[in-house]
Amino acid sequence: MSGGRDQILGSIRAGLGRGRLDAATEATLTESLKAHRRNLVPARAAALDHAGQIALFIAMAEEVDATIARVADTDAVPAAVADYLTGQNLPARLVMTPDPQLDPIPWNNRPMLEIRRGRAEDGDAVGVTACFAAIAETGTLMLLSGPDSPTRNNFLPDTHVVVLRASQVVAAYEEGWDRLRAKGAMPRTVNFITGPSRTGDIEQRLVLGAHGPRRLHIVLIDDAGA
Repeated sequence: MSGGRDQILGSIRAGLGRGRLDAATEATLTESLKAHRRNLVPARAAALDHAGQIALFIAMAEEVDATIARVADTDAVPAAVADYLTGQNLPARLVMTPDPQLDPIPWNNRPMLEIRRGRAEDGDAVGVTACFAAIAETGTLMLLSGPDSPTRNNFLPDTHVVVLRASQVVAAYEEGWDRLRAKGAMPRTVNFITGPSRTGDIEQRLVLGAHGPRRLHIVLIDDAGA
């Protein structure tokens, strides 16, 4: 354990008026944490087959004002993005993360799309990112930070377009964490995004885009036989 962590935990113990746990109790807690034991998981998603989970994800995402375009394969993604931007009267300029998941998509099929790969900056109105997983029970996207997926790209552009594969849809949060643990290394940040940014703090009126994107659009690719 690092010296800084020791100091922080020591201060917490002092505040609680107790010392370190005995070895047996500490070993029990360590094993409990390693087990990742699941608590109650809602049956509304877990009881469905994968096609049902995808349908539930779509319904839950649309319920919180996300929009979804479902396409047959990666070849159809550029057209889906371009059509969405046109329908929303948005510029065809976008910043895209350098995520390798987006590399197989033939973006040059739509040469009118002006694409810059990299970090989002002030003035970027539209951002496109990939996704790690999608949670059916709440219509939530699970995005990871990293050199190829800067967290700021999820929040800075006013319009966030997410490319999601049907094979990435899971029933519950626990399955999303299982997939992440299987990767081996944890990212610095895990973002769970459910619909566009919103607040009801001002006169209890719902305002979109208060702390992040005003629009969340998901392009869902029907891969893996989904």
